[in-house]
Amino acid sequence: MTTPAARLRELLARPGILPMPCCFDALSARLIERAGFPITFMSGFAVSAARLARPDAGLISFGEMRDQLRDITAAVSIPVLADGDTGYGNAVNVRRTVREYARMGAAAVMIEDQVWPKRCGHTRGKQVVDFGEAVMRIRAACDARDEGADILILARTDARATHGFEEALRRMKAFEEAGADLLFLEGPQSIEEMEAFCRAVSKPTVANMVEGGDTPLLPPVELEAIGYRIVAWPLTLLSAAMRAMERALEALAAGRTPWDLLLSFSALQERVGFPDYDREAARYALQPEDRAGG
Repeated sequence: MTTPAARLRELLARPGILPMPCCFDALSARLIERAGFPITFMSGFAVSAARLARPDAGLISFGEMRDQLRDITAAVSIPVLADGDTGYGNAVNVRRTVREYARMGAAAVMIEDQVWPKRCGHTRGKQVVDFGEAVMRIRAACDARDEGADILILARTDARATHGFEEALRRMKAFEEAGADLLFLEGPQSIEEMEAFCRAVSKPTVANMVEGGDTPLLPPVELEAIGYRIVAWPLTLLSAAMRAMERALEALAAGRTPWDLLLSFSALQERVGFPDYDREAARYALQPEDRAGG
Protein backbone atom coordinates (compact mmCIF):
# COMPACT_ATOMS: atom_id res chain seq x y z
CA MET A 1 0.00 0.00 0.00
CA THR A 2 1.36 3.43 -0.95
CA THR A 3 1.69 6.14 1.68
CA PRO A 4 -0.31 9.39 1.67
CA ALA A 5 2.79 11.32 0.63
CA ALA A 6 3.44 8.89 -2.24
CA ARG A 7 -0.15 9.21 -3.43
CA LEU A 8 0.14 12.99 -3.39
CA ARG A 9 3.35 12.83 -5.40
CA GLU A 10 1.61 10.60 -7.93
CA LEU A 11 -1.23 13.08 -8.29
CA LEU A 12 1.19 15.97 -8.73
CA ALA A 13 3.01 14.05 -11.46
CA ARG A 14 -0.16 13.97 -13.55
CA PRO A 15 -1.26 16.89 -15.74
CA GLY A 16 -4.00 19.25 -14.62
CA ILE A 17 -4.78 21.31 -11.56
CA LEU A 18 -5.83 19.55 -8.36
CA PRO A 19 -9.01 20.96 -6.79
CA MET A 20 -8.78 20.93 -2.97
CA PRO A 21 -11.81 21.84 -0.85
CA CYS A 22 -10.66 22.23 2.74
CA CYS A 23 -12.05 20.27 5.67
CA PHE A 24 -12.38 20.93 9.39
CA ASP A 25 -13.31 17.51 10.80
CA ALA A 26 -13.65 13.87 9.83
CA LEU A 27 -17.18 14.27 8.46
CA SER A 28 -16.35 17.21 6.20
CA ALA A 29 -13.30 15.32 4.92
CA ARG A 30 -15.43 12.27 4.16
CA LEU A 31 -17.94 14.39 2.25
CA ILE A 32 -15.10 15.86 0.19
CA GLU A 33 -13.86 12.38 -0.68
CA ARG A 34 -17.41 11.17 -1.38
CA ALA A 35 -17.86 14.07 -3.83
CA GLY A 36 -14.91 12.77 -5.84
CA PHE A 37 -12.21 15.29 -4.97
CA PRO A 38 -8.67 13.87 -5.09
CA ILE A 39 -7.21 15.66 -2.05
CA THR A 40 -8.22 17.82 0.90
CA PHE A 41 -6.55 20.23 3.30
CA MET A 42 -7.12 20.57 7.04
CA SER A 43 -7.65 24.32 7.40
CA GLY A 44 -6.43 25.92 10.62
CA PHE A 45 -9.08 28.66 10.38
CA ALA A 46 -11.82 26.08 9.95
CA VAL A 47 -10.55 23.73 12.67
CA SER A 48 -10.23 26.59 15.16
CA ALA A 49 -13.79 27.66 14.35
CA ALA A 50 -15.29 24.18 14.47
CA ARG A 51 -13.36 22.81 17.44
CA LEU A 52 -13.08 25.90 19.66
CA ALA A 53 -15.55 28.40 18.17
CA ARG A 54 -12.61 30.80 18.31
CA PRO A 55 -10.80 32.82 15.62
CA ASP A 56 -7.70 31.65 13.78
CA ALA A 57 -5.39 33.81 15.88
CA GLY A 58 -3.01 31.33 17.48
CA LEU A 59 -5.53 30.12 20.05
CA ILE A 60 -5.59 26.49 18.96
CA SER A 61 -2.66 24.36 20.08
CA PHE A 62 -0.35 21.92 18.36
CA GLY A 63 -1.92 19.02 20.25
CA GLU A 64 -5.45 19.97 19.26
CA MET A 65 -4.46 20.29 15.60
CA ARG A 66 -2.60 16.97 15.70
CA ASP A 67 -5.59 15.18 17.22
CA GLN A 68 -7.96 16.67 14.66
CA LEU A 69 -5.61 15.56 11.89
CA ARG A 70 -5.53 12.01 13.26
CA ASP A 71 -9.33 11.78 13.13
CA ILE A 72 -9.49 13.27 9.63
CA THR A 73 -6.90 10.97 8.08
CA ALA A 74 -8.60 7.95 9.69
CA ALA A 75 -11.88 8.85 7.97
CA VAL A 76 -10.66 9.08 4.36
CA SER A 77 -8.33 7.44 1.87
CA ILE A 78 -7.46 10.56 -0.16
CA PRO A 79 -4.27 12.49 0.71
CA VAL A 80 -4.75 15.08 3.44
CA LEU A 81 -2.57 18.19 3.46
CA ALA A 82 -2.52 19.91 6.84
CA ASP A 83 -1.95 23.33 8.37
CA GLY A 84 1.12 23.26 10.62
CA ASP A 85 0.96 27.03 11.25
CA THR A 86 4.42 28.34 12.22
CA GLY A 87 5.60 24.96 13.48
CA TYR A 88 4.68 25.99 17.04
CA GLY A 89 8.05 27.30 18.13
CA ASN A 90 11.68 27.31 17.02
CA ALA A 91 13.33 25.09 14.43
CA VAL A 92 13.31 22.11 16.79
CA ASN A 93 9.55 22.53 17.27
CA VAL A 94 9.12 22.71 13.50
CA ARG A 95 10.91 19.38 13.15
CA ARG A 96 8.64 17.81 15.76
CA THR A 97 5.53 19.19 14.06
CA VAL A 98 6.61 17.70 10.73
CA ARG A 99 7.35 14.30 12.26
CA GLU A 100 4.09 14.20 14.21
CA TYR A 101 1.97 15.26 11.25
CA ALA A 102 3.59 12.52 9.19
CA ARG A 103 2.86 10.03 11.97
CA MET A 104 -0.79 11.15 11.98
CA GLY A 105 -1.03 10.33 8.26
CA ALA A 106 -0.72 13.73 6.60
CA ALA A 107 0.51 13.78 3.01
CA ALA A 108 1.91 17.30 3.40
CA VAL A 109 2.34 19.88 6.15
CA MET A 110 2.20 23.63 5.64
CA ILE A 111 4.76 25.75 7.52
CA GLU A 112 4.46 29.54 7.34
CA ASP A 113 6.57 32.57 8.21
CA GLN A 114 4.22 34.51 10.46
CA VAL A 115 5.07 35.62 13.98
CA TRP A 116 3.30 33.58 16.65
CA PRO A 117 0.48 34.02 17.52
CA LYS A 118 -0.39 33.92 13.84
CA ARG A 119 -3.56 35.14 12.14
CA CYS A 120 -5.69 34.08 9.21
CA GLY A 121 -3.87 35.12 6.05
CA HIS A 122 -6.66 37.42 4.84
CA THR A 123 -7.16 39.35 8.08
CA ARG A 124 -5.35 42.49 9.19
CA GLY A 125 -2.62 42.78 11.80
CA LYS A 126 -0.30 40.03 10.55
CA GLN A 127 3.43 40.07 11.16
CA VAL A 128 6.15 37.87 9.70
CA VAL A 129 9.51 36.80 11.08
CA ASP A 130 12.67 38.07 9.43
CA PHE A 131 13.97 36.48 6.27
CA GLY A 132 16.64 34.33 7.91
CA GLU A 133 14.28 32.82 10.48
CA ALA A 134 11.68 32.16 7.82
CA VAL A 135 14.16 30.21 5.70
CA MET A 136 15.43 28.35 8.76
CA ARG A 137 11.91 27.10 9.51
CA ILE A 138 11.59 25.61 6.05
CA ARG A 139 15.08 24.15 6.20
CA ALA A 140 14.23 22.48 9.52
CA ALA A 141 11.00 21.10 8.06
CA CYS A 142 12.82 19.71 5.05
CA ASP A 143 15.49 18.17 7.28
CA ALA A 144 12.79 16.32 9.23
CA ARG A 145 11.38 15.06 5.93
CA ASP A 146 14.78 14.00 4.64
CA GLU A 147 15.60 12.21 7.88
CA GLY A 148 12.60 9.91 7.61
CA ALA A 149 9.29 11.75 7.91
CA ASP A 150 7.27 10.58 4.90
CA ILE A 151 5.60 13.87 4.12
CA LEU A 152 5.79 16.79 1.68
CA ILE A 153 6.67 20.29 2.86
CA LEU A 154 4.32 23.09 1.80
CA ALA A 155 6.09 26.40 2.43
CA ARG A 156 3.96 29.52 2.83
CA THR A 157 4.78 33.21 3.10
CA ASP A 158 2.49 35.97 4.35
CA ALA A 159 5.01 38.69 3.51
CA ARG A 160 2.88 40.11 0.68
CA ALA A 161 0.68 41.89 3.22
CA THR A 162 3.52 43.19 5.38
CA HIS A 163 6.54 43.74 3.12
CA GLY A 164 5.13 43.78 -0.40
CA PHE A 165 5.09 41.39 -3.32
CA GLU A 166 8.82 41.46 -4.12
CA GLU A 167 9.76 40.34 -0.62
CA ALA A 168 7.11 37.61 -0.74
CA LEU A 169 8.58 36.42 -4.03
CA ARG A 170 12.11 36.50 -2.58
CA ARG A 171 10.96 34.26 0.25
CA MET A 172 9.24 31.84 -2.10
CA LYS A 173 12.43 31.44 -4.10
CA ALA A 174 14.45 30.92 -0.92
CA PHE A 175 11.96 28.34 0.38
CA GLU A 176 12.23 26.47 -2.91
CA GLU A 177 16.02 26.52 -2.66
CA ALA A 178 15.76 25.24 0.94
CA GLY A 179 13.95 22.15 -0.35
CA ALA A 180 10.21 22.83 -0.08
CA ASP A 181 8.04 20.53 -2.20
CA LEU A 182 5.11 22.94 -2.63
CA LEU A 183 4.94 26.74 -2.55
CA PHE A 184 2.15 29.00 -1.30
CA LEU A 185 2.34 32.78 -1.61
CA GLU A 186 -0.58 34.04 0.46
CA GLY A 187 -2.63 37.02 -0.62
CA PRO A 188 -1.48 38.06 -4.11
CA GLN A 189 -3.63 41.04 -4.98
CA SER A 190 -3.86 40.79 -8.75
CA ILE A 191 -3.76 38.29 -11.58
CA GLU A 192 -0.43 39.83 -12.59
CA GLU A 193 1.07 38.98 -9.22
CA MET A 194 -0.30 35.45 -9.43
CA GLU A 195 1.29 35.02 -12.87
CA ALA A 196 4.62 36.45 -11.71
CA PHE A 197 4.71 34.05 -8.78
CA CYS A 198 4.08 30.97 -10.90
CA ARG A 199 6.71 32.07 -13.43
CA ALA A 200 9.34 32.71 -10.75
CA VAL A 201 9.42 29.20 -9.23
CA SER A 202 9.56 25.66 -10.55
CA LYS A 203 7.95 23.71 -7.68
CA PRO A 204 4.17 23.17 -7.66
CA THR A 205 2.22 26.20 -6.46
CA VAL A 206 -0.99 26.53 -4.44
CA ALA A 207 -3.74 29.09 -5.08
CA ASN A 208 -5.90 30.06 -2.11
CA MET A 209 -9.45 31.08 -3.01
CA VAL A 210 -10.92 32.91 -0.01
CA GLU A 211 -14.38 34.29 -0.72
CA GLY A 212 -14.20 37.98 0.22
CA GLY A 213 -10.40 37.85 0.62
CA ASP A 214 -7.57 39.78 -1.02
CA THR A 215 -6.86 37.44 -3.96
CA PRO A 216 -8.93 37.48 -7.17
CA LEU A 217 -11.40 34.58 -7.19
CA LEU A 218 -10.75 32.58 -10.35
CA PRO A 219 -12.08 29.22 -11.57
CA PRO A 220 -9.68 26.27 -11.67
CA VAL A 221 -9.31 26.40 -15.45
CA GLU A 222 -7.95 29.96 -15.27
CA LEU A 223 -5.70 29.15 -12.33
CA GLU A 224 -4.26 26.22 -14.26
CA ALA A 225 -3.56 28.50 -17.23
CA ILE A 226 -1.69 30.85 -14.89
CA GLY A 227 0.46 27.95 -13.70
CA TYR A 228 -1.01 26.79 -10.40
CA ARG A 229 -1.05 23.08 -9.57
CA ILE A 230 -3.44 23.06 -6.59
CA VAL A 231 -6.43 25.27 -5.83
CA ALA A 232 -7.70 25.43 -2.25
CA TRP A 233 -11.06 26.66 -1.01
CA PRO A 234 -10.28 27.00 2.71
CA LEU A 235 -13.57 28.33 4.07
CA THR A 236 -16.26 27.38 1.56
CA LEU A 237 -17.53 24.29 3.37
CA LEU A 238 -17.32 25.87 6.82
CA SER A 239 -19.21 28.96 5.65
CA ALA A 240 -21.85 26.88 3.84
CA ALA A 241 -22.34 24.63 6.87
CA MET A 242 -22.70 27.60 9.23
CA ARG A 243 -25.23 29.29 6.97
CA ALA A 244 -27.28 26.10 6.64
CA MET A 245 -27.27 25.56 10.41
CA GLU A 246 -28.35 29.14 11.07
CA ARG A 247 -31.20 28.81 8.56
CA ALA A 248 -32.28 25.54 10.18
CA LEU A 249 -32.20 27.14 13.63
CA GLU A 250 -34.27 30.07 12.39
CA ALA A 251 -36.89 27.63 11.09
CA LEU A 252 -36.94 25.66 14.34
CA ALA A 253 -37.27 28.87 16.35
CA ALA A 254 -40.29 29.78 14.21
CA GLY A 255 -41.89 26.42 14.88
CA ARG A 256 -41.12 24.91 11.47
CA THR A 257 -39.11 21.89 10.35
CA PRO A 258 -36.50 23.01 7.75
CA TRP A 259 -37.23 20.18 5.32
CA ASP A 260 -35.58 22.01 2.41
CA LEU A 261 -32.24 21.91 4.22
CA LEU A 262 -32.32 18.29 5.36
CA LEU A 263 -31.01 15.03 4.00
CA SER A 264 -33.37 12.09 4.22
CA PHE A 265 -32.80 9.94 7.29
CA SER A 266 -31.54 7.11 5.08
CA ALA A 267 -29.10 9.48 3.33
CA LEU A 268 -27.90 10.77 6.69
CA GLN A 269 -27.24 7.21 7.85
CA GLU A 270 -25.34 6.47 4.65
CA ARG A 271 -23.13 9.55 4.98
CA VAL A 272 -21.97 8.59 8.47
CA GLY A 273 -21.37 4.95 7.54
CA PHE A 274 -24.24 2.89 8.95
CA PRO A 275 -24.43 0.56 5.90
CA ASP A 276 -20.70 -0.24 6.17
CA TYR A 277 -21.05 -0.77 9.91
CA ASP A 278 -24.02 -3.12 9.45
CA ARG A 279 -22.21 -5.16 6.78
CA GLU A 280 -19.18 -5.52 9.03
CA ALA A 281 -21.31 -6.42 12.07
CA ALA A 282 -23.12 -9.09 10.02
CA ARG A 283 -19.83 -10.92 9.53
CA TYR A 284 -19.71 -11.57 13.25
CA ALA A 285 -23.37 -12.29 13.92
CA LEU A 286 -23.80 -15.42 16.04
CA GLN A 287 -25.42 -18.36 14.26
CA PRO A 288 -27.80 -20.74 16.10
CA GLU A 289 -25.07 -23.38 16.43
CA ASP A 290 -22.74 -20.76 17.94
CA ARG A 291 -25.34 -19.88 20.55
CA ALA A 292 -25.70 -23.55 21.37
CA GLY A 293 -22.01 -23.89 21.88
CA GLY A 294 -21.40 -26.23 19.00
